Amino acid sequence: MPTAQAPSRRSVLASTAVAALAVAGGTPLLNACSGSANSETEGTTTGKKLRGVLPAFVPSDVVEPDLPGKNGSALGFTTTLPAAELAVSVPRKLGKGGPVTIMAPIWGTPPASGNPYWKAMDEAIGVRVTWQNQDGVTYGQKLGAVLASSSLPDAVVIPAWELGGKIPSAITNKFADLGPYLSGDKVKEYPNLAAIPTGAWQRSVFGGKLRGLPMPASEVPNIAPFYRADLFTERGYRPPTTAQEFLDLAKEITSARNKVWGCGDMTWAAYKFFGVLDEKPVCWKLVDDKLVHRIETDEYLEALAWSRSLYSAGVVHPDARAESGDMGNLLAAGQVWMYNADLSDWYGKTVVQRLDDPGFSMAAMDYFHHDGGDPRLFAGSPANIWAFISKKADERTIRDILAVANFTAAPYGTKEQRLKAYGVEGVHHTVKGGAITKTETGNNQVFATYEYVAGPQPFIAHPNHPDVVKGMVGWQQRMGAFVTKPLFHGMQVQEPTRWAELTSQFEDLEKDIVRGRKKVSDMQQAVSDWRSRGGDQLRDWYRKLLDETGDQAS
Repeated sequence: MPTAQAPSRRSVLASTAVAALAVAGGTPLLNACSGSANSETEGTTTGKKLRGVLPAFVPSDVVEPDLPGKNGSALGFTTTLPAAELAVSVPRKLGKGGPVTIMAPIWGTPPASGNPYWKAMDEAIGVRVTWQNQDGVTYGQKLGAVLASSSLPDAVVIPAWELGGKIPSAITNKFADLGPYLSGDKVKEYPNLAAIPTGAWQRSVFGGKLRGLPMPASEVPNIAPFYRADLFTERGYRPPTTAQEFLDLAKEITSARNKVWGCGDMTWAAYKFFGVLDEKPVCWKLVDDKLVHRIETDEYLEALAWSRSLYSAGVVHPDARAESGDMGNLLAAGQVWMYNADLSDWYGKTVVQRLDDPGFSMAAMDYFHHDGGDPRLFAGSPANIWAFISKKADERTIRDILAVANFTAAPYGTKEQRLKAYGVEGVHHTVKGGAITKTETGNNQVFATYEYVAGPQPFIAHPNHPDVVKGMVGWQQRMGAFVTKPLFHGMQVQEPTRWAELTSQFEDLEKDIVRGRKKVSDMQQAVSDWRSRGGDQLRDWYRKLLDETGDQAS
């Protein structure tokens, strides 16, 4: 997770997709890409044309999860199998030994060339990958420059948070159509790719063609409102069930003299408490047959006003007001008792704190509607990161990259996934007493790289803390029961570039409003300006798209 309390939405998307990495975000050079928007790159692909390009779905039965998925949750795994008991999902090498270059983000210092972990992966797959790793913090800047050049790596990883400006048209213009290799039953040559959920593939269709190899994501909201479960138990507190109860509890907890505050900034959770549409990928709803943007809704303003009331009441930690510090670390220190972050923080904070305090316990409270009752949640994107293959790549190169993708999409509990995630046993990790632990060599050599080429159905696996796995999957299952699909759900919608920056100023304004630096009325004026600067035209564009697609959400 980012280290600041108020990271950009781009950085929280990054942390969502790659939960174990520290991602801070960055501003890409979106205008550096070649190509321009046109009728082929704008809009979306639906109906018969979409069905014609999607791969067949063949569920994997190679591994049985300890906790089956339910209501859109991830699969859960609470055990670690010894190597001899791992399943095999790739019985023969599909790679033909060719060299391929792949550009991908990396957070941390990249391993040196000749990295033994990379060599082990290449040997298992049957390829020779040359990694062109770029700093994840400034990846967007490098991406823009690379897509503007005439020379591309064989494959390029592009996250959803970089899909602005002319990036989508560059994808259509510069990357290969994978339909001839994967559409329909053709995907069965790559069984792990065939097991990727259809929704993730639908989000991989750009310009009417299947171009992306997806990293699937759970559609259950990834932002969770956390609390210190152990401290709540000591004080006899229960998680709140209304917005007013939350405020009252935060007041009771707060003791500035003792350096304890009720919560961090809760704006992300507030949007869920008040039933606000997510910002991305599409944020429109129908009200009396009129399309209404999330920023035009009463619930959006109500969520901001409630978040502002927490600051006004003095229950928010001062670091949150200053947009500094890490609220998760403050929760661990007992200085904050509630905060919101990516669901992965549950494990990330627990595994560190239990080294010194085995009794440490945090949990995610269930979302509620602000005035009580069931929450109104919206399904997230079924994929947020893709690998794209250059149009200049020949068939051998394409098939070698698909061999990489089929290997990296192996499910948890397989030899392939174990090697990808942990490297070689005895060198990069050890397995003892049902726990898998990276060695110092593993920490230095096994970096997230291959993960970005393609991924399996979402799963949560932390066998060293099975209670956390059960808690995370259970929370997703409960919240998933209240998730509904918004308009255009699952569609890869490409807006005209002329409106790409319409809402760019709203995130900073939201931060200013909840911290008392601006008024809620300033947001109302900003919305009025948004309408006149192109918001109403964008509404008409989406209305036409809705009429054409009939809201064929997946």
